[in-house]
Amino acid sequence: MFLVFIKRACRPLFLLFPALLLSLLLHSAWAGIEVREFSNPQQETLYNKLMYELRCLVCQNENLAASNADLAKDLRDEVYEMITQKNMGEIEVKKYLVARYGDFVLYNPPVKKSTWLLWFGPLVMLLIGILALVLITRKKRSATEENPALDKAKRDEVRRLLEAEDK
Repeated sequence: MFLVFIKRACRPLFLLFPALLLSLLLHSAWAGIEVREFSNPQQETLYNKLMYELRCLVCQNENLAASNADLAKDLRDEVYEMITQKNMGEIEVKKYLVARYGDFVLYNPPVKKSTWLLWFGPLVMLLIGILALVLITRKKRSATEENPALDKAKRDEVRRLLEAEDK
């Protein structure tokens, strides 16, 4: 009886499931496709390379190729213009963007004083964690070694109780 009720109640959901699945699959097809024309294959290769080496300033964890943010679209347009109309190379484009937005725009920023924390921060945090773990274990170990008489007294008491129970 209960199962019949569940089947009848869930039937509309089972009918909507294929439509929901289809809409999720077609979602990527709704995204706009940018068509770029280049005068030579080297420009296209450079553009595609830069799209994966430059970070979206809004999304922060996505490159320009993957981001759908408006600023990422503007940066893609700007990089396209620099490559095709101004004939700028990879180094020139990167220098321009770093001068304008800082090292954060690069996925692999250079190692310098302003990026030391970015490069070496995780290593320092790992070393601090290992040091804290070593200190804590040493402290616990020394605490148990400081009172061996207490441990001996507890053992003697347990033996006495066990012997009293056997009698």
